[in-house]
Amino acid sequence: MFEAAEAGRSISKKQYKQLEPEIHRVIINLQQRLRRSDHSLVIIIAGVEGAGKGEVVDRLNRWFDTRDVQTHAFWDETEEELQRPYLWRFWRQLPMRGTVGIMFGSWYSRPLVDAVFERIDEAEFDQQLHRIEELERSLALDGCIFVKLWIHLSRKEQHKRLTADDKVSDFKRSPDLELHANRYESFIPVSERAIRLTDTGYAPWHIIEGTDGYFRDLAVGDTVIASLQSGLDAAVAQTGAGEAENSETADPGVGLIHQAVGNQSAEATVLDKVDLGRQLTASVYDGKMTELQQELHELAWQMYAAKRNAVLLFEGWDAAGKGSAIRRITSAIDARLYRVIPVTAPTDEEAGHHYLWRFWRHIPRAGYITIYDRSWYGRVLVERVEGLAAPQEWLRSYQEINDFEEHLVDHGTVLMKFWLHISKDEQLARFKAREKDPRKQHKITEEDWRNRARWDDYKAAVNDMIAHTSTAQTPWALISGNDKKFARVQILESVCERLRAALAQHAEDSDAAHRP
Repeated sequence: MFEAAEAGRSISKKQYKQLEPEIHRVIINLQQRLRRSDHSLVIIIAGVEGAGKGEVVDRLNRWFDTRDVQTHAFWDETEEELQRPYLWRFWRQLPMRGTVGIMFGSWYSRPLVDAVFERIDEAEFDQQLHRIEELERSLALDGCIFVKLWIHLSRKEQHKRLTADDKVSDFKRSPDLELHANRYESFIPVSERAIRLTDTGYAPWHIIEGTDGYFRDLAVGDTVIASLQSGLDAAVAQTGAGEAENSETADPGVGLIHQAVGNQSAEATVLDKVDLGRQLTASVYDGKMTELQQELHELAWQMYAAKRNAVLLFEGWDAAGKGSAIRRITSAIDARLYRVIPVTAPTDEEAGHHYLWRFWRHIPRAGYITIYDRSWYGRVLVERVEGLAAPQEWLRSYQEINDFEEHLVDHGTVLMKFWLHISKDEQLARFKAREKDPRKQHKITEEDWRNRARWDDYKAAVNDMIAHTSTAQTPWALISGNDKKFARVQILESVCERLRAALAQHAEDSDAAHRP
């Protein structure tokens, strides 16, 4: 989940100085709208120790008119607080309508720390997160606008800051930095679960890369502006009141800031970490394909015998090679054991149901394999980019998708998710080749060219998709696809590896069940 926030994004000091005053101005204007509304704003600051959360709090207090802002550092609990239910300390500090509350630490703090230090088990952790989700839903229905910011650092960057000899860094350093740094490997999966279970449409998480302070602060400002404006506009649309005010206060600065920060996000994403230069010679490719396809054939029958099912889904750029990769898989598996589901625009029947309905329909029974050529991720990709789903719809879909996939995995389904990545230049070359080849001309459409024109929008959407849905149980495999031979082998190797592991675990569980 957090690999999307380790892409190395940065912004120059000059760009920061150009945009920062505009962020300040727009936030002040939006705060004026908030004052006249029936809404409150809660900003939750969380994340990795050493990522600059305190600096973010300082920056927010400079951007807002602090007369209507209260900042609460929820750190150590007082004796008075310990004598009451856990949420009491937060309820008494919630902002009144028209004002802003900044939480440096929040209702997430104690459950996260207790889970990392193994003071509570997973069931208790999940129960506490469920209570938090219920609290946020209740507050959101009452008019609270949430901005939940997770400031992330890689393990390497955190260690660098821990060992830095810098008086300013020492002055601002969290007293818990060293203690929590030693638990980084435990902290990450616990945090991933917390985000996944509480990432809702009414209170979504925003994962911010914290390595470069300039980028971090601009991304925070952009997120606060977008969330606050969206929340206020949604209230206007729902009530039908205040439309004149809304149109008068439409601020061109909002779009400029979002475009500037968005361009940085699109230019440096998790996809940029995929090495597109990897290649295989024809002879090596032929040898590996023969070996892997033979193994996959045997593994598929072993899965059938073990009554284990599998779901493979393929997403990627147009012309990235999804179809040809799928054919290399299906040619190795007995036709009785698999189905390929090509996903296109929903039919009238499918559109009449929840968007996940048509995917639930094709989940394979025990022993069989279903392969989706595109998938439920269209909700947060094409439907998001093309405006076919409203922001509140696709934002809540991250949690819906994670819940759906957790159902599959908990049942024992082996779920594999592949994103086939190619460069923009490679895509153009493949488009032109298709236009010249009578056998492939049907594969290139106006829609393909239109999607290509929105490359950066899709790239940003893919980054967010991976950030929200690449979990420890259901990780994304990012495939280097400029060389089709390398991509096919990489996919087959991954499929075989996952099936081997699933069968080994099945055998181990079976042995354990038969032991006295």
